[in-house]
Amino acid sequence: MNKTVQLNSQQSTLIVCLNPMPEILYWGERLEPLNEQELVQFQLMTERGLMQARIDEDVPLSLCPELGRANFGSPGLEAHREGKSWAPQFIYDSHQINAQTLSIKCQDIVASIELQIALTLDDDSSVLAKSIKVINRDSTPLTVNKLALTFPLPYQANQVMSFHGRWSRELQSQRVRLDHGQFIQENRRGRTSHEYFPSCLIGEENFSEEKGDVWGFHLAWSGNHAWKAEVKSDGRRLMQAGELLLPGEVILKQNESYQTPTLYIAHSRSGINGLRTKFHPFIRQHLIRFDRHKVRPVHLNTWEGIYFDHNPSYLSEMISEAAKIGVERFIIDDGWFKGRNNDKAALGDWLVDKNKYPQGLTPLIKQVNELGMEFGLWVEPEMFNPDSDLFRTHPEWLLASEGYSAVTGRNQYVLDLQNSECFDYLYSALNQILSDHHIGYLKWDMNREIVQASHLGRAAVNGQTQALYKFLSKLNQSHPEVEIESCSSGGGRMDFEILRYACRFWTSDCNDALERQTIQRNMSIFFPPELMGAHIGPEKSHTTRRRHDIHFRGITALFGHMGVELDPVAESESEKQAFKHYIELHKQFRPLLHSGQSFFLDSRDHSRHAYGVFDKQQTLVAIAQLAMPEYMLMEPLKLGMLESDGDYRVSMVHFPHSSRGLMKRQPDWTQEQTIVVKGCWLKNVGLSLPILDPESAMLIHIEKSH
Repeated sequence: MNKTVQLNSQQSTLIVCLNPMPEILYWGERLEPLNEQELVQFQLMTERGLMQARIDEDVPLSLCPELGRANFGSPGLEAHREGKSWAPQFIYDSHQINAQTLSIKCQDIVASIELQIALTLDDDSSVLAKSIKVINRDSTPLTVNKLALTFPLPYQANQVMSFHGRWSRELQSQRVRLDHGQFIQENRRGRTSHEYFPSCLIGEENFSEEKGDVWGFHLAWSGNHAWKAEVKSDGRRLMQAGELLLPGEVILKQNESYQTPTLYIAHSRSGINGLRTKFHPFIRQHLIRFDRHKVRPVHLNTWEGIYFDHNPSYLSEMISEAAKIGVERFIIDDGWFKGRNNDKAALGDWLVDKNKYPQGLTPLIKQVNELGMEFGLWVEPEMFNPDSDLFRTHPEWLLASEGYSAVTGRNQYVLDLQNSECFDYLYSALNQILSDHHIGYLKWDMNREIVQASHLGRAAVNGQTQALYKFLSKLNQSHPEVEIESCSSGGGRMDFEILRYACRFWTSDCNDALERQTIQRNMSIFFPPELMGAHIGPEKSHTTRRRHDIHFRGITALFGHMGVELDPVAESESEKQAFKHYIELHKQFRPLLHSGQSFFLDSRDHSRHAYGVFDKQQTLVAIAQLAMPEYMLMEPLKLGMLESDGDYRVSMVHFPHSSRGLMKRQPDWTQEQTIVVKGCWLKNVGLSLPILDPESAMLIHIEKSH
């Protein structure tokens, strides 16, 4: 009888059959610890029969499926040793259980290849983490073309929700039914990318925000990736994800190893909201690197206010006006360094521009600090322009393939961080800036894809990504008080692994509130609000040219790490007061927003988003009308997370003035300052809502009555 082991968290159980090759037999709701006899019975219950006209042995869907064992789907490992050892068959060797981690060692003694598989079941959130390491135990080099993380899925998982996008329109979703074959997504852009987010949801058909069995997957990696969902001919289903390795990227000498990124998996029986209840606490407990007791300060970023037009005296006025409207962190964006007047020159020359700043940055930083704000600075260290002193001095630091013309992106090249001299120069430059100035925050940008990335003639996206992590780690250690934002033309580098070094994501370069509604909804599946940079931009969006009033912009930005993107000097007094109002509103609800549980509600009318954050005492709900309502009356607001036996005070925080004439008579409760109703009514009957104009939003606060 094969050996079987069990891991338990507070809410779930993982059962793994270890031999001949480890296979997950069960992962779901918690089972009581099974004794040895019960584990034998469990295995008997789940043992498969043999099909006609097939291989005469059972073929497990193991944690690393093998073609050599007649698993004709996607193998977990694709490798060879000068054309040999290409179809390994691994055998379980040994295992260890340390707290919540199961570590398994498997070997192929013929091919001299070792696998080390790690499964960690988080005790609180039940998020499952998986990684694999392959080790070459032979003197002949082993070329690894693929090492992917495989996870089995039950038969009811027949719909895939994937995420695609582009610059300024990230995190769009699509659904595909999965009955046969494969759905594959590949990202070869050298960074996480706007186009393909390294995550997916797979669940029963028509799973929704509040209903259905659904599994969420996230690959924690900031470089190339690939994942696929597959249905085998026998009906078994799997998800497989890993780094997408370029030819020759991983060639292992004897006893050298390659380890996959970590795949994080969560399961919910209550729809997508159930995944939020798993991923958000897991990130807060294990990945967030800032002090949880420090509030996330409201930003003002100068980019959409002044672009490259930097004038210290004018910036001084902006700083004063920013403080008046409640800004807590003032960030000078691109254009502060030597010769940087547009995006065609000077990138890489990390010295303060003496023509623009004859007294340097210090006087402005001092003013920012004296007004009670923190100072931040934009940088893009991984890049340099062809028209820069750095490129003219060190063209050999270009990350490119020798003999080919290097392709620019946004008029810039990528620096080879694996070059030790380049690495040391960049670290010295940033270290000097941070040492010479009182800077609390770096907006770290990365504005282009990586093309033909070679180091010493070999493909090097993996090496470049690892070098970035090393660079950020070194900077974090030298300046632990400095927070770093991961900004890559907006949402081009958002993943769990970069979170080990960064404290915030710039979600998108698009501040258009209508576009942000969808972007932020899908981002919220995986990331809690305090990581999501959400800014109120000017009335006219600089990316879509669309106009929205301050209330729609303000409410949309409220549910994240809030900031403003504007020139406060140039804005009208009424607009500044409106910005101030929403900053104050954000600060009022910030403790809830940045610690509570996020949710979205199902809506029959897909032109409506109903979402919010709640804890045991209060709930803040936004109703955003994206387009013309489908029906003449709004769907009632039902809040299933509230306690049935409590009373709740319901208050309208904001209702758009333009929508007041859309009905002959609005629901009576909207005319009252506050009403008190029973929780069971809000759960089961719902709160009647008024009609809203397209591209507007209302805000409701619900507080438990004592």
